[in-house]
Amino acid sequence: MTKEERNIAGHWADIWADRVVRERGEKPLYTCASGVTPSGVVHIGNFREIISTELVYRALRDNQYDARFIYSWDNYDVFRKVPKNMPKQELLAQYLRHPIDAVPDVYGKYESYARANESYVEQLLPTVGIHPTYIYQSERYRNHVYVEGMKQALQARELIRAHLNQHRTTPLDEAWYPISVFCEACHRDETIIESYDDDYTLQYRCEHCGHHVSTDMRNSSAVKLPWRVDWPMRWAYEQVDFEPAGKDHHSEGGSFDTARLTSQEVYNWPAPTTFMYEFVSIKGGTGKISSSGGEVIDLSDCLQIYQPEIVRYLFAGTRTNAAFAISFDLDVIKIYEDYDRCERNYYEHKPASIDDKKFKKWAKEARIYELSQLQTIDPTMPYQIPFRHLTTLLQIHEGNIEKTLAHFPDLKESQKEKAHIRAQCAWNWIQTCAPDEFKFSLRLNQPPLKLSMIEENIIHQLKAIIPALKQDDEENFGIKLYDIAKNLEIETSTMFTTIYNVLLGQNKGPRLLNFLFILGEDKLQDLLKEY
Repeated sequence: MTKEERNIAGHWADIWADRVVRERGEKPLYTCASGVTPSGVVHIGNFREIISTELVYRALRDNQYDARFIYSWDNYDVFRKVPKNMPKQELLAQYLRHPIDAVPDVYGKYESYARANESYVEQLLPTVGIHPTYIYQSERYRNHVYVEGMKQALQARELIRAHLNQHRTTPLDEAWYPISVFCEACHRDETIIESYDDDYTLQYRCEHCGHHVSTDMRNSSAVKLPWRVDWPMRWAYEQVDFEPAGKDHHSEGGSFDTARLTSQEVYNWPAPTTFMYEFVSIKGGTGKISSSGGEVIDLSDCLQIYQPEIVRYLFAGTRTNAAFAISFDLDVIKIYEDYDRCERNYYEHKPASIDDKKFKKWAKEARIYELSQLQTIDPTMPYQIPFRHLTTLLQIHEGNIEKTLAHFPDLKESQKEKAHIRAQCAWNWIQTCAPDEFKFSLRLNQPPLKLSMIEENIIHQLKAIIPALKQDDEENFGIKLYDIAKNLEIETSTMFTTIYNVLLGQNKGPRLLNFLFILGEDKLQDLLKEY
């Protein structure tokens, strides 16, 4: 899309990108930031911040602005709680109050618990087209990168305390310091600052082990800023222009309010342009999906059910201030259908002129489609296989994707990868999330059912019209099918129930006419040979 077309579309990512430029002024480089503490699984709510940042970053680049997307791992934060789903609980409990990057990986694969969580996300994000520059805060602090920022905070101690006290029911004690120290003897953060020399040296005492020492911040790897001071310090250090935050941070008196004051008055950097994003919930049972976070649903869980473009579509198509639910129930079918319709709109329905009244509607959906793609957009419309159709074919072929895709002889080699991903998602959904009434399996190689005389007549007449599948279209074959009920003077529902029971062993199933066509003559003859 051109810039003019994007302006007509008015997508929220473009609106915020324009606002960043307007509020920050013309710059050679805009910095978009996001981050989280790797204390556990980065759940789908955290992912909303990541993709919201990436979408605004992409909008800036689409408008020919140079921009970068940085993602901070706050892996120098305190390990406060052992997640319930983790093994070796007693081992992890020994590291409570330690830096997260010092906690061991209980699976023995990575150098730390934090690195295990980081790597998990870093391997997933490219799957959905997200490629930030990662910053590891433990490296920054341990390498004394933020020494001057910490010194500024300590020298502005009273000002920062005043900022924080504006929104506290219990004011911070006068002995409070805007600094945190991991004891250099026991590595816990249960320390009390006793004095500061107004330069680089501070004296602390550990309440846990009694260690008492003076330390120079220029040499020590144990000193860091607390979260509400660390955040604005990093805004200034990284020159952050845009960073969204969740509802909790944006509540009145929340961390963004205090960070804004500290950023402006201590670090002389205007707080970044921001918006509040709403929560994401889950709709429908996730069945056998084995989330790495126990009851927490993360990006990996979503990618089992939704192809990557549709994961992006869910977020790109929803305004950030609107809460929404990611569905794992029957709504999954509709979401795939909505995405396919959006794709057809992009390729097939573009009005010839921007003056056309339909152009704005086209542009809105087209921009959502553009932002849903992982990188470049195909010049021609991708091959579409309806999700519902896939679920029927896959159940007929007992999950065999190659046999399923063989139903589409015009599927090109270059199109097979995406088709395979969609088919795998469809099969995962059938196995883990689809309601029982949606599932079926063919009664192949099973003894015939005992039928009444009417039921036998239904099946005999069905067998008689099966050869017509090769030359009839659905409409003409449908006439022959419904004539069975007319000839036998029975309700259509009785005929349907009988056929479903013989083919599937249940009273209901996929839309019958289409189902018979998908099965085809040979498969139907095999299923009905004992009748």
